[in-house]
Amino acid sequence: MNYLIIGTGGVGGCIAGFLALAGKDVTCIARGKHLAAIRRQGLHLKSDLKGEHFLRVKACTAEEYRGKADVILVCVKGYSIDSIRPVLERAATPHTLVIPILNVYGTGPRIGRLVPSVKVLDGCIYIVGFVSGEGEISQMGSIFRLVFGARPQQQVAPERLEKIAGELRECGIKVDVSDDINRDTFIKWSFISAMACTGAYHDVPMGEVQHEGEVRDTFVGLSRESAQIGEKLGIAYPGDPVAYNLMVIDKLDPHSTASMQKDIARGHESEIQGLLFDMIDLGAQLHIDMPVYRKVAQKFRQA
Repeated sequence: MNYLIIGTGGVGGCIAGFLALAGKDVTCIARGKHLAAIRRQGLHLKSDLKGEHFLRVKACTAEEYRGKADVILVCVKGYSIDSIRPVLERAATPHTLVIPILNVYGTGPRIGRLVPSVKVLDGCIYIVGFVSGEGEISQMGSIFRLVFGARPQQQVAPERLEKIAGELRECGIKVDVSDDINRDTFIKWSFISAMACTGAYHDVPMGEVQHEGEVRDTFVGLSRESAQIGEKLGIAYPGDPVAYNLMVIDKLDPHSTASMQKDIARGHESEIQGLLFDMIDLGAQLHIDMPVYRKVAQKFRQA
């Protein structure tokens, strides 16, 4: 199979790097100086799991891409979703499977509405990956877990999903084919929202969340409030959602920070709408009191 990665940032770059290291056919969509550096020297992967490599991968802009892909992994930020419609329409065949891997809940259905002729699944990822330089991607820690799946009404043969999962596992990625992708993407949204909002509100790395105190209390409060939303939505949690979020946060590299936190600190466009304000709006629709989320939002509404 051949793979197209739309968005070669921290997540897309790590996936592309691991695919390329395993000899898979992968093309990266990137832009600007990042793209120029990848073309000039290859994709520079600095990985705690795989070491350091310069990888010769095919790379181009979305406008330049004219191929067809068996699997398309969408790894852009939530605010860029609308911009990828043309490349999805060009790159997809009737047999292509599109797997969005975004931090924001509901992106699979949203992209599916943009390109109704394309089979768009849904997915999420647990990884600390970021652009550390032009053409350079850093992956920190031991966590690299991808979850994806089809919604029941899509009627995708399980064998197709397992074939993709098998190839990704060959690359050293932990992959789970979900039997309830709506549940799993909500759980990821809940986690990354609590993680990113805590880090940005207190302006600290994850090591500060891993110790008892005010910062960890914020993370627990946010996790508890988003879990209440999930319960109202009928999310079938496999265990205690707050305990799960704490288990994941405690496994992260203590020096790591969320991409939203990095973007806010640099004055860049961020996913704060999808990770903070959308959560609050959904809670309001469901009549859930969210004092910790409101406290965090107050800081950023004043900024």
